[in-house]
Amino acid sequence: MAISFLDPRGESAVEPTLYDISTRLEPGVTVGLLANGFPDSVAFLDAVGEAIIAIRPGVTLARWDKGDASAIAGDEMLDEIEPECAAVIAAYGH
Repeated sequence: MAISFLDPRGESAVEPTLYDISTRLEPGVTVGLLANGFPDSVAFLDAVGEAIIAIRPGVTLARWDKGDASAIAGDEMLDEIEPECAAVIAAYGH
């Protein structure tokens, strides 16, 4: 008896669009880590930050936490993040 596997994803009617944005992670560049308030989101981003530093020594990390997963990142927080960071990783955990 043969086993066959079916891919449950359908064919897309829309051609994929390449998302082409990047930042060079060189010494002195600051990467923001924005936790959204879910449990363990801060711990998850701390691990991401450690991985970044391990492969890109000299990169600086800045951390923010919305504190409430249902809230948006407000203008005050965004105004603080934008001038400080060359890139931001926004993530959540459960």
